[in-house]
Amino acid sequence: MSFQNFYNRSVGTLFIILIGLTTANFAQTPRPTPIVIVNQNQRELPVAGSNNLYCAGYIETGSVNQNFEIVGADNEKDQHIFAQGDFLYISAGQNRGVKVGDMFSVIRPRGRVSRQWTNKRNLGFYVQEIGMVEVVRVKNEVSVARVRTSCDNLLLGDLVQSVPPRTSPLFEKRPALDLFAEPTGKASGRIVMARDNQELLAREQIVYIDLGAEDNVKVGDRLTVFRPLGTGNIFDRVEREEVNANEGGYQSEEYKGDKFSNQAQRKKGEQATGEVTNTEDVKSRRPNNLRRIVGELVILNVKEKTATAVITRNTSEIHTGDMVELQ
Repeated sequence: MSFQNFYNRSVGTLFIILIGLTTANFAQTPRPTPIVIVNQNQRELPVAGSNNLYCAGYIETGSVNQNFEIVGADNEKDQHIFAQGDFLYISAGQNRGVKVGDMFSVIRPRGRVSRQWTNKRNLGFYVQEIGMVEVVRVKNEVSVARVRTSCDNLLLGDLVQSVPPRTSPLFEKRPALDLFAEPTGKASGRIVMARDNQELLAREQIVYIDLGAEDNVKVGDRLTVFRPLGTGNIFDRVEREEVNANEGGYQSEEYKGDKFSNQAQRKKGEQATGEVTNTEDVKSRRPNNLRRIVGELVILNVKEKTATAVITRNTSEIHTGDMVELQ
């Protein structure tokens, strides 16, 4: 055997032995437990993000300041609608005490609210919140503001209002929604309207209820959403309430089960000699306060007669007109 072959074999054998030892040591060495670093603040999640918090809108009974408005835009020659990142001119400057860094809410009053779902008179008028702007340059009679958040297209003529900072209620670890909870006896009202005039609603959508400061409602309050049992269908359905037991019900003509079919309703009377019972007759013999619980919502903003809320849980679709009750 040549020296070269001997050398190659020796080196190869040594390499295999080293790999085996390394693998055995690696297999015997316990792997370190990974450390997961969690920011404590991340556990406290808000129920409403900035879009829902500052763009939810509200129903107002008082007056709206119309002194501040959007009067121009940097690129108004080519644009008629404006959004996040655009520069706008607002009709307030050093003469109104505006400073660089000031934040303003952009609103658009839309009209008086009149709904069949409430017994309250004069709920007020709906104010749409369009976005938020930040002042970046102050002149004598106007200021330049940059759109920080846009929930819809901003237009010349939209009003600019100072708005106090809003804090969203936080998520809480709560038990499953009790679908058969008894009424609490606390203040109750109805969903009179939803943002964007929607009618079928679900989680994280914004609604307006006819409970407000006069009903002792506060930001962060939770309300149960419900409707009377057996109501709330979107489409009217024609249902056959009675089945003639003598005709055997809905089964086929050839194999029908006659009056003893499983699909035939029972007859009235102790000896089943009366008429066939029907749905309305059965419902008349139960308590009239049974209800179906369909969700839960949290108050974000409170006005005198109304409040703005976000839906946090729902077991089925929620409708405008559904009832709400303080938990």
